[in-house]
Amino acid sequence: MRIRDWDQNLKVRLMGEAMMNITYWMFFPFLAIYFSEEFGKEMAGLLLILSQVFSVLANLLGGYSADKIGRKKMMVISSFGQGISFLIFAFSSSPWLDMPLLAFVCFTFVGVFGSFYWPASQAMVADVVSEKDRSDVFAVFYTSLNIAVVIGPILGGIFYIHYRFQLLLFAAAVCMALAFILFKWTRETAPSVIAEKTAIHDKKEKWFQFLITQVKDYRIIFNDPTFMLYILAGILAGQTFMQLDLLIPVFTKETIGIQTIFSIGNWSFNVNGEQAYGMILSENGVLVAILTIVITRWMSKYKEQWVFIISSILYGTAIVWYGHVDWVWGMIGAMALFTFAELMTAGLQQSFISRIAPEQMRGQYFAASSLRFTFSRTLAPISIPLTVWIGYKPTFILLGILGFASAFLYYIMFKKYEKENTIHVRA
Repeated sequence: MRIRDWDQNLKVRLMGEAMMNITYWMFFPFLAIYFSEEFGKEMAGLLLILSQVFSVLANLLGGYSADKIGRKKMMVISSFGQGISFLIFAFSSSPWLDMPLLAFVCFTFVGVFGSFYWPASQAMVADVVSEKDRSDVFAVFYTSLNIAVVIGPILGGIFYIHYRFQLLLFAAAVCMALAFILFKWTRETAPSVIAEKTAIHDKKEKWFQFLITQVKDYRIIFNDPTFMLYILAGILAGQTFMQLDLLIPVFTKETIGIQTIFSIGNWSFNVNGEQAYGMILSENGVLVAILTIVITRWMSKYKEQWVFIISSILYGTAIVWYGHVDWVWGMIGAMALFTFAELMTAGLQQSFISRIAPEQMRGQYFAASSLRFTFSRTLAPISIPLTVWIGYKPTFILLGILGFASAFLYYIMFKKYEKENTIHVRA
């Protein structure tokens, strides 16, 4: 499906979100350094974990609100809220006002509003795109995000240190501009019957009934065995790909001393561990930016079950490979396989969720599905102390086994899903 054939909602969002993502990644990688300098490493770590907890809760609330209030409303409110948060953040860390605690509160609100935005944005794609084209559309948005992840930090390295205040002001302006664009040039896509029921229901219910209804809806989701297997398989696979900025940089730094990448005559190009990791991280980002759409279209030709299963097997293989080489080119090869495993399901994951989710609960299903990343981020850091207890190679092997276990759970999940669909068709 060509971009020019997209629904106007998606065209508007692609341009606006691309600008927002680049701006966000111009300073986000440096915030851990900023908070560490202001609060100390231990306190900064605790605060960032606390911020994550608020974002998780906001994500679930955002999914419910996207279904009950509307996709467009939640996206406009979220963008405007992020703009206000960035504006206050800018002044709280400006040359005239140094209030790091207020800056952290604003950063937390940026994450909260971002968590409100995500489920609504994913559900909107499912609302306006036919099932056969969804993986392509999701892949384009995924590519756009990863281009921002590559470009943003490079620009941030130039502007953040000397122009942080101006950069945060610019982020505030971009968010507010996005809110205006979404308000002016997009339409609501939540099912109209749900919107009407919500409008009538909201007049009668009290605030605590809203929370009770939300809890009941999410309980229904988590009682869906196919969905729960999907979450569990995702958490196990996540223990491999979450190591990209945890175990992999530590291992690379300690394993690579000074190595020659290539040489011509008497001239040679040498790198140390940190530089080698930078190259490998850039490799991942560039491959994702270039190949996401191509590989997604390629994978859409095959049975979805085997794409998910093979992806997890390749994750497991790549992480074991990475932990058993001590030369840069070996690590580059392992990262290429690792990235291919990532791209195999990049566009298919959201497409699968949009298919198993009831139309009136898409936002909540997308919000709940993100828990596989949340729990993965929570559990993945255990790999660091594990290397002290059992060593690097056993740790990488254990991570590989978790990847293979993820493939087994995907196998069970798809068997159950196919059985349920067969019963449903017969009924």
